[in-house]
Amino acid sequence: MSLIKVSNVVKKFGEQTALSGIHLVLNSGEQVALKGASGSGKSTLLYLLAGMDRPTSGEIEINGEKINRWTDQKLSEFRNTSVGLVFQFHFLLPAMNCLENIMLPVYISQQNKNLNLQKIKTTIFELATFLAVGQCLAKFPYQLSGGEQQRINILRAIVLKPKLLLCDEPTGNLDSANGKKVTSLLKQLALEFGATLVLVTHDDSIAMQFERTISIKDGQII
Repeated sequence: MSLIKVSNVVKKFGEQTALSGIHLVLNSGEQVALKGASGSGKSTLLYLLAGMDRPTSGEIEINGEKINRWTDQKLSEFRNTSVGLVFQFHFLLPAMNCLENIMLPVYISQQNKNLNLQKIKTTIFELATFLAVGQCLAKFPYQLSGGEQQRINILRAIVLKPKLLLCDEPTGNLDSANGKKVTSLLKQLALEFGATLVLVTHDDSIAMQFERTISIKDGQII
């Protein structure tokens, strides 16, 4: 069953066209690498799928709903409850310890629905142990290595078990071996939560870990 349908999407920034008539269908639970050179439009497409920006024209459907027609408030709720975002840079808040950083989406979501905070924290401790960062939860981001920060970033992205996991060059700051480990981990977690995974990369060795690779060049799928 299709989860995402992108129909004739165009995205312009002033006179510059970043995406030119994109058509794309992604199925629920599918794992896809979105590959292209810098400036090809792959990150722009990812941000549109996340509801972080709107297309200039065309439609983006998630579960049959045209999200580009939603209000800003509804898009914000969608990102918080249904989308997990992993970036190349971790963007952890330096004034919060790692557990507080991971719990931030939970606290925001708590405004809209009742969540079992203790159960969520138990899950976080279990996943953190699995990712070998259990000892980092009480620490602040500056006390962690780059690899540890990225794993905390991943935990924050999956804490609410999103149905759409979007990753923008998550291995860009890692060496080859650790990059493959992080990619394997994201694939494993997406499978466990039943999430659709889209990972943006320019690295052929990362893209080769996926059964389906979508290539973008000059704002078009090739």
